[in-house]
Amino acid sequence: MSTLAIDSPSPRVAVSGAEHRDDALPPLHAEILQHARAAARRDGLPYAGILEPEDAWELFVAGTAELVDVRTQEELRCVGRVPNAAHAAWQLGAARSKNPRFLKELGNCVSKDAVVLLLCRSGKRSAAAAEAATRAGFLHVFNVREGCEGDQELAPGRAANSGWRQRGLPWVQG
Repeated sequence: MSTLAIDSPSPRVAVSGAEHRDDALPPLHAEILQHARAAARRDGLPYAGILEPEDAWELFVAGTAELVDVRTQEELRCVGRVPNAAHAAWQLGAARSKNPRFLKELGNCVSKDAVVLLLCRSGKRSAAAAEAATRAGFLHVFNVREGCEGDQELAPGRAANSGWRQRGLPWVQG
């Protein structure tokens, strides 16, 4: 396994309770979340919002949010993963059938009142997972824009065009 030199995420900040308030966070983190929430309201999203990959990493490494990869186990093995991110597969196997245990697995990774950032390959599955998690009572669920490899519709060589990896954010392969 090849590994990038990275800073490990810091111990988790206590961000719990339905009363979670962004203004209790460091100013930069509060601003990131408030901007994402405002855009979600404006765009009518059924979950808390969408974050740029760099903002997601900032929140995760500081311990303000939990990062959960919702790709399949096969994708994690073949494509790689974000160090220290949790995993709860939205879909299973090569057929990508919906994982009937997704919400239970997500609940095993994070509490319903945590700030949760969901990541997939392009941002589409994580958006669907964010919607389902919000409907199930997770209070602060955000989607990570572009996922780990970017939008396939933008260009055939998606890994070279956008996404977490192309932006040079921490990644381990293998």
